[in-house]
Amino acid sequence: MPSSRTGRPPVQRAARRPVVPRSPRENPLRTLHTRARRSWDRPLTAYYVILGGSALITVLGLVMVYSASQITALQMSLPGSYFFRKQLLAAVIGTVLLLVASRMPVKLHRALAYPILAGAVFLMALVQVPGIGVAVNGNQNWIALGGSFQIQPSEFGKLALVLWGADLLARKQDKRLLAQWKHMLVPLVPATFMLLGLIMLGGDMGTAIILTAILFGLLWLAGAPTRLFVGVLSVAALIGAVLIRTSPNRMARLACLGATEPQSGPVDCWQAVHGIYALASGGIFGSGLGASVEKWGQLPEAHTDFIFAVTGEELGLVGTLSVLALFAALGYAGIRVAGRTEDPFVRYAAGGVTTWITAQAVINVGAVLGLLPIAGVPLPLFSYGGSALLPTMFAIGLLIAFTREDPAARMALAMRQPRFGRKRGGGSQRPRRWNTMRRRAPVARSSGER
Repeated sequence: MPSSRTGRPPVQRAARRPVVPRSPRENPLRTLHTRARRSWDRPLTAYYVILGGSALITVLGLVMVYSASQITALQMSLPGSYFFRKQLLAAVIGTVLLLVASRMPVKLHRALAYPILAGAVFLMALVQVPGIGVAVNGNQNWIALGGSFQIQPSEFGKLALVLWGADLLARKQDKRLLAQWKHMLVPLVPATFMLLGLIMLGGDMGTAIILTAILFGLLWLAGAPTRLFVGVLSVAALIGAVLIRTSPNRMARLACLGATEPQSGPVDCWQAVHGIYALASGGIFGSGLGASVEKWGQLPEAHTDFIFAVTGEELGLVGTLSVLALFAALGYAGIRVAGRTEDPFVRYAAGGVTTWITAQAVINVGAVLGLLPIAGVPLPLFSYGGSALLPTMFAIGLLIAFTREDPAARMALAMRQPRFGRKRGGGSQRPRRWNTMRRRAPVARSSGER
């Protein structure tokens, strides 16, 4: 060993460790986006979003109906919880319909399309019979059931159009007839115009707009050419313009767009302006649940068409944005169900239901914000009204049934079924192994055991 200049042996130095290059620091926003995307791509995500979102909207709607309807009920010499109890009863019945619809197979839904359409047409025609039809706020679209209970058949016409239109387009697609414009329009468009005519006989322009939106949604999903789509839209817009021009009431609602004073010239914009007042006085966090001022006789229809304004006054911007976020999640989940299925009926029906709920929510919120004319349509699952709540909850059950039909979701639901493997004495059996193909060893039995 060579020695150093000092005569001492050289010091053995430890070998240097190889320098490992450090990985670049990950962006937390990108990581969060990746995790959210992976969570959204799971098979049961749409199932839970639809179920949970609709449940939250319904429960919050019950709370706001109770808060917004107390003063109206007392002014009518009724108990303060009168409207809330009726809405709660409708929610219970609607929950039963939702569960039944979510458990029904797709074939049964298709089989119910024609009976529901025939029943809706019969009831909508029955509304126009003197002595049976009842006029509410100038629109004769109701049938009295006895006592204080009434039914609006046009609400069930929305569900009928979705089911029947989806079944019709699915059968024509199976026969490869949708490439011809005649088969795409007939008989879908004439039947829709028949429903619209029955609705407009009673003067309900808002429900007619929703049915028109459902028709356009079905045509869009069916792949209607742009010129055909524009042609049908032009005809509908022309008919709507004529109906608005010939009605002083509808012209007055159109004149209230952007109004800031209750009396805007010769037009009375009381409801539209006080809806803006309610939203403006709520601020960010609201005045508190039950502390609305506008519901004390200032804001008409506070628990029905303008319940979103009371929500903004009592729960503030946070409450209104939460409601809008729930509707956005519900709509996006419906689009996912329609986009990921290979069954044409499921695609058309899911798209029709999503168009129905989304368009109605946009029209209601737009009217409260003063961006759209007041159409008189309720906020889905949120406003007071059993006739609107029952078919909407059945439609939510349709979406849940469609998510359960997805093969990946069906497998995930089967794996999450509860296992009844625990003994009564407190012990537990060995968990069953589903991921094996090996045969189990035969159990030794006594000669007398069978």
